[in-house]
Order: sequence, then C-alpha cells, then structure tokens
Amino acid sequence: MTFITVVPYDPVWPILFDKETKLLSQALGDNCIAIHHIGSTSIPGLSAKPIIDILPVVKNIQEVDKATQAMEALGYDAKGEGGMAFKRFFTKGNPLRTHNVHVHEEGNPEIDRYLKFRDWMRSHPDDALAYAALKKELAEKFSQDIFKYCSGKDDFVASIDTKTEFTGWRMVQALTDKEWAAVDALRNQPLEDSLKQKNHIHFVFYRNAVIIGYAHLQLYQNNEAILQCMAIDENHRNLGFGSLLLKLCERWLKEQGFPILSIYPSQKYHAFYSNHGYTETPLDNPLSKKSLPEKSFLHYGQLRKKLI
Repeated sequence: MTFITVVPYDPVWPILFDKETKLLSQALGDNCIAIHHIGSTSIPGLSAKPIIDILPVVKNIQEVDKATQAMEALGYDAKGEGGMAFKRFFTKGNPLRTHNVHVHEEGNPEIDRYLKFRDWMRSHPDDALAYAALKKELAEKFSQDIFKYCSGKDDFVASIDTKTEFTGWRMVQALTDKEWAAVDALRNQPLEDSLKQKNHIHFVFYRNAVIIGYAHLQLYQNNEAILQCMAIDENHRNLGFGSLLLKLCERWLKEQGFPILSIYPSQKYHAFYSNHGYTETPLDNPLSKKSLPEKSFLHYGQLRKKLI
C-alpha cells in the first residue's frame, strides 16, 4: 500500500520538470503549443508530495489519443479523462508515482485556473504556508486514503480560486462528498444507487469554485444517449449557463462517439430544447419506456438531436 507523504520543498523539482518537458514535447508533437509546471512542486518553498504536476496545452485534445503509445514509451500510463471532461490524464511511476500530466486544449478555462492558483501561491507566502500546514495535517490523518486527502484540500483550494477571481467553468464527474451532495440538491431528491452504475455519467458544473449545475447522461451500447436530468441552481438560471452546460454535454458525447442525444422534457422545458436544435420524434426507441427519466409522466414527447 502506498502512503501519502508530504516532504519539504526540493530545488530539484524544477529541474525534473525541465527534463520531462523535452520528452513530452517530442511525444505530443506539433499538437503541443505550451507546457507549464503546476501544482505544489511548482511553488518555491512549498512542502508537497514529491510528484511533478505538468500541464501541456494542445491544439486539439482528441489528437492526444494518437500520442498514447509515445507517452507509454516514456513510462506513462493513460488514465483517460481522469474524471474531467475534455482532459487527458497520464501518470508515471509504479508503485511510487513521480509525475502527473494533465493535458488540456487551448482555450479551456481549467488552464487559467491552474496558472492563477500557482501564481497566487508564489506571490502570497502566508497562503502558501497555510496550504503546506493543511497538507501535512491531511497526510498524517489520511496517510493511506488519497481520496480523503484530496477532498480535505477542496475548501482551501476553492478559497484561493475565489481570491484569484477565477470565473471560468469546469465540468467534472461527481466524485467528492461535496459534489454528490450538490447532485442531490440539484435533483431535489437523493440519487438512487441504481443510477450510479457505469453507464450513468453524472457531471457537476462549476463556475469559479461554486457548483451551479448538474447533468445526468445515460449511455447505451447502441451509441445513443439520454439526457436524464439537467439542472442549474436558482441563482444562475436565465443567464446562459443552461445553454453552455447543454453544449458541453453534446460536445462530450460527440467526442465519445455518441451520435444521438435524446431528451424527454416536461412541457415547461420543451421550448428550451427545441431552441437548441432538438426535434420531436415518435417514441420508437425500444429503450424509451425503460429509460425515461424519473417523473416521466410529465414528458412532452421525445426530442432528439444528431450530434455527429
């Protein structure tokens, strides 16, 4: 079992980053336009887990999949999206991890978030010291539980995101207790265990450090998907966030190879989806009756949209 260890800052970390940058640039090829050192090892003087976090920025995130073999030749394991939409995640080192590589496409707000956090911590030593103390405390308390260690940092990281005035969005699969609680709140009822199976994707949608939306996608082997539920909190409705979340879900499904998205909206939301290119079709989907969202008696016909 791997133990979580937070160690004093090591000046060799930037050197290891520079060395790895050259290798990653070759593996990712012309698609790669920048590589940044992020995370705690990028902040001089900050105690950290001795793992180098690296952020390559690419022109096209899907092209990164073609570089998987080259990354594996460098000793990396491909971890897919790592729970975050439109990301590619690679890790190096087994059993002791040495590098994390977080690949994002240019224009993704997450790039700005990483860099704002890093730069803030570099220029605000009091916050850096507080962060180091928190990490040491969590490492001692949850030395064998990386999930609880990471969750324990969430509120602090969110506070720094607020200080940096980061305003971008993030769409991630629900993982932490905080995220699942937000799912239940936005659904207005607890999520049933049967809806947490592998073919059910639950995205929480952040603005800055605040969860403002949620989308539940159900995937099928015939490469069709159903949007079972989508919700935006009351304070952010009618501001365009619903449209943005829907477009991001469509893009994600398209990149996953799902050509059709079906929705069974109530009459209240029928016009919203119609305005986004969804057209009403007969209920001829053999999965429809078994797959209708909760309270499906409110549905106002099947709306579908071709994504590919």
